[in-house]
Amino acid sequence: MKIELPYGRGKVVTDIPDDRLEALLVSRVEDFNTDRSQGEIVRQALNSPLASKPLKELVKGKNQVVIISSDHTRPVPSRITMPVLLEEINKGNPEAVITILVATGFHRPSTDRELEDKYGREIVNKVKIVNHDSRDKKQMIKIGSLPSGGELIINKLALEADLLIAEGFIEPHFFAGFSGGRKSILPGIASRETVLANHCSDFIAHKRARTGILEGNPLHEDMLYAAERVNLSFILNVVLNGEKRIINAFAGDREKAHEKGCSFLASLAGVEKKEADIVVTSNGGYPLDQNIYQAVKSMTAAEACCRENGVIIVLAECSDGHGGESFYQTFARADSVQGIMEEILARTAEETVADQWESQVLARILLKHEVILVSEVERELVENMYLHYAKDINTALKMAEKIAGKKSKITVIPDGVGVIV
Repeated sequence: MKIELPYGRGKVVTDIPDDRLEALLVSRVEDFNTDRSQGEIVRQALNSPLASKPLKELVKGKNQVVIISSDHTRPVPSRITMPVLLEEINKGNPEAVITILVATGFHRPSTDRELEDKYGREIVNKVKIVNHDSRDKKQMIKIGSLPSGGELIINKLALEADLLIAEGFIEPHFFAGFSGGRKSILPGIASRETVLANHCSDFIAHKRARTGILEGNPLHEDMLYAAERVNLSFILNVVLNGEKRIINAFAGDREKAHEKGCSFLASLAGVEKKEADIVVTSNGGYPLDQNIYQAVKSMTAAEACCRENGVIIVLAECSDGHGGESFYQTFARADSVQGIMEEILARTAEETVADQWESQVLARILLKHEVILVSEVERELVENMYLHYAKDINTALKMAEKIAGKKSKITVIPDGVGVIV
């Protein structure tokens, strides 16, 4: 069988012998058909919001409007969604002063070119855009504590807004259950200290902190609380297919609209677990496969299907390198993966360090599986992180066969971030 896997802005094709292919696990969003254009989908969602007045009514009398928007690491099609949001705001209140607050979370700021790619030159020229910086204390205000005990410190632009809106997209998330909704606030526009507290080792190790799970998920509960405290009044969340095109949209109340979007996606993205000694996956292509940090997400889908001591092959272009200096150094300086895990689990919530959560999940996977990364990153950097380097998919498959056996079964998950195993 010829199988296509997203890689960067293109595709990689490989042949898997039929007698060795255990399963091909694909989200049904790929087969979801709609006769509506992307713009029509967004407009209809905004015209029929869930548990909320329409945005053009909410904005009346609100002078300072802040729209929280995902950063360059997320494939939210803001060139489609943002113009419609701005149009609705202007209909209801032409005098409103609008600021787009880019929810970078713990990531680096989006560059000017990335902002232009995301919103288009016209919006970049006309609308004030601010990159959230979780490390800049001047941007922050403390407004209390999270249910888990950590300090709740949020970007003051959100707190000073007369109306706070968020746009985003919903996908399976490897420890928050799903992206979107409340994640625009935490980690999106939260301080470094707040993100660290929420992403502590106990929470990441929690049995409910897994893909597709919201109820009883301690990270989700903190995030909901943060969204309530900052009065996130309206959201627009979209669901995308593998081509990053909008197939559905959900607008309105921060919880009700998000829950409905998650239910819709779960009905399509669920795939039955099919174990194999070799599991091949990708991180969904650009922009999600810009670095190794993000590529850990697809590894968790492969982890769910890979037999212990089996091999995971991940395709991620990683044009942005490792994606986090602390994340990289955790592995590059360590004597063993077991040592990394023991050190992380020994830390209290107050002792959480940058990128610890990603290191914890990667270490969990590496303790049970060999991981081969197909990417554009230098071999030395990859191997410093206890990963195997392969220049292409065919080389990776030959490497995996040496470990798991030439006749070992193979499960393929073309888009590892798009499924709930």
